[in-house]
Amino acid sequence: MPSFKIDLSSAVVFVATAPEPKMANKKTGERAVDRETGAGLSTVGLLVSDEGEGNLYQVTVLETGLPDGLSPGMPVSVTGLKARDWENEFNGQKRHGIAFRAVAVTPLGA
Repeated sequence: MPSFKIDLSSAVVFVATAPEPKMANKKTGERAVDRETGAGLSTVGLLVSDEGEGNLYQVTVLETGLPDGLSPGMPVSVTGLKARDWENEFNGQKRHGIAFRAVAVTPLGA
């Protein structure tokens, strides 16, 4: 599926929720990994404020793109944020949404 770059050049971005490991299977505790590199994935909640509007996004990032110490309220810079639509069927119900992925999230001034 195609992905679309998100321009954050005029936005202010803050950490809303601290990074947590992304799970492939919550029952077994299996961690989600990047298909290309095999590196572990994490999710971080980001509040993006732009043009008088704020939105909360759950963003998937390689664990290597997340420095230690990211905490709620911290202003950050986001590298390579992309959005991709998805759709699947589970137990006879179709589900769909937008997934967000970034290369890195770093504290401002770092």
